[in-house]
Amino acid sequence: MTGCDISRTDADADRPETARAFPRADRPISATTSNQFSNERARDDRNEATMVMDLAKITAGMTVADIGAGEGYYTTRLAERVGRRGRVLAQDIDPAALERLGARVQRERLDNVSIKQGSEDDPKLPDSSFDRVFLVHMYHEVTEPYAFLWRLRPSLKPDGQVIVVDVDRPTGEHGIPPALLFCEFEAVGFKLATFIRRPELAGYYARFEPKGPRPDPQDIVPCKQALAAEAADPTKSAGGDLQEHGTRTT
Repeated sequence: MTGCDISRTDADADRPETARAFPRADRPISATTSNQFSNERARDDRNEATMVMDLAKITAGMTVADIGAGEGYYTTRLAERVGRRGRVLAQDIDPAALERLGARVQRERLDNVSIKQGSEDDPKLPDSSFDRVFLVHMYHEVTEPYAFLWRLRPSLKPDGQVIVVDVDRPTGEHGIPPALLFCEFEAVGFKLATFIRRPELAGYYARFEPKGPRPDPQDIVPCKQALAAEAADPTKSAGGDLQEHGTRTT
């Protein structure tokens, strides 16, 4: 028995101790990149943030979290959208990025924004607090997706939603195939509510809602990358994308 325990420990030696109760992700992880100011104008020219916030139905007074906030592209625009009665929590695991973001928040006098450092397996969000949690072009960088999503889920209000914007390409190339994304979210008790491909996003938009009880960590069935890649993409049936209420458009 001792030998089995040592073997398991050795196999998980490269993982945080707080994540070892959860399955390991069966996929490469993209290296973390920085979202610099230089591309913000290009993203605004595509109307990216406005489109995502419209799709997510962000309105004044909401409380939202921007995970992997980086240099603050979404943080600043969410702060303007939710207004003085709303709140934005900007989170990242990079202390240097958070320092730069803090300076920007002060410079732009964004009094409705707070900043928090998370970890690779825990976004460290307060329970029952958020109408929306945004994961924009960062989910493919999460090294412990099952632990991360499992610990994220309690942060949602009863009607809270998780918004993902990403790119349909291998996880080692700064993207994630939709079928694999859907599988990982489903494994921890989320359901896909909306999926839309738009050129303005340089990728796709997906919206998830909690479904049923949150599974115990030992009961989570990990997604196999090869099986997910071979699976039929439900969003491509009928020649269109999955839209609100499950309808499809061509």
